[in-house]
Amino acid sequence: MGAGVQVLDDLGLRVELAAPPARVVSLVPSWTETLFALGVGPRVAGVTRFCVAPASEVAPLAKVGGTKNPDLGAIMRLSPDLVIANAEENRREDIDRLREHGIPVFVTYPRTVPGVVESVLRLGSVLGAEHAAAALTREIVMAVSEIEAGLGVWMKLRLRVFCPVWKNPWMTFNADTYAHDVLRMLGFRNIFAAAGERYPRVTLQQALEERPDVVLLPDEPYVFTDDDLREMKEALPAALGRRVLLINGRDLHWYGAHMVRGLRALNQLLARVRASSGLGSS
Repeated sequence: MGAGVQVLDDLGLRVELAAPPARVVSLVPSWTETLFALGVGPRVAGVTRFCVAPASEVAPLAKVGGTKNPDLGAIMRLSPDLVIANAEENRREDIDRLREHGIPVFVTYPRTVPGVVESVLRLGSVLGAEHAAAALTREIVMAVSEIEAGLGVWMKLRLRVFCPVWKNPWMTFNADTYAHDVLRMLGFRNIFAAAGERYPRVTLQQALEERPDVVLLPDEPYVFTDDDLREMKEALPAALGRRVLLINGRDLHWYGAHMVRGLRALNQLLARVRASSGLGSS
């Protein structure tokens, strides 16, 4: 534990520590879960209020606000050796403030399924948990390989999918996002892949013009509910309305340890959608 640590984060910035961190604050819910999966849970000193897994382990931990509005004073009072952040979920100005106060920050930014594997390995390096990180990445790769091997013709057919992440206004995501790559890996074609913005505002009419075969409504970041499901079904043509379903937002958006079970669960759900679509059955 006395050896120094020098690791490049996902943005290519060098993180230098005198030793593997003994006190860690995580500002990213999916990475919080991953820290416990890597066996470094006892080192986690604080998390955001959105860090809800693993439930029993994070419940007693100090809460340091939200992902977009962390309590920087609370973080500093915890005297962490390392803060784990994400370039998308956390604000750059908060990360910069922490660094100005001498707190090292490891910034992650995976936008593809393979990119997550690299992020996990980097996390393992900065935490001194290389063996656990390598084992976790093998599990992730195995889950992905199993899914891709079972898709068969659907890898070529690729049902067109509309997946909003917000309502009022409607927002979705383009190809430069992890959620897009998950759907690609599961054999779907994101109808807004070519949008100029990573999270474009759209209308239902624009979505219909792109001829989706399936509509997916995740329960995060916007919490789509059964009411939204009924409303969407009523607003769509009858055939498409039968292919609208709610999905677990964590299965789509969370990376790291959750992928091992989350990707399999999402694939099983969407396999039923493919089977009932009437497409590719000939």
